Amino acid sequence: MPHSILLVQPNRHDSRTYADYEEVEECMEGVCKIFEEHLKRSNPNSPSITYDISQLFDFIDSLQDLVCLCLDTKSGKYEPHNKEWVKEKIYVMLRKQAGK
Repeated sequence: MPHSILLVQPNRHDSRTYADYEEVEECMEGVCKIFEEHLKRSNPNSPSITYDISQLFDFIDSLQDLVCLCLDTKSGKYEPHNKEWVKEKIYVMLRKQAGK
């Protein structure tokens, strides 16, 4: 899978941050980790955090902006992908991890 850059802007008052990953699946795991960190900050006294995929997708939808740029190895250019694409890739990744 190609190199990926994740651009995230939590709300319109925050600046956009980015992270780069060697492959798309690693990038999708990065999105999950961002959500898990958000949950930890929102629930500092909770000893463990659990969530389901609908909560993760609601979080993604609540972000001002989230874009995944994936390198097209043929053209050498990065192709942008929106939140719906990211949610689809996360869904596939989680199903694969669950062995389904």
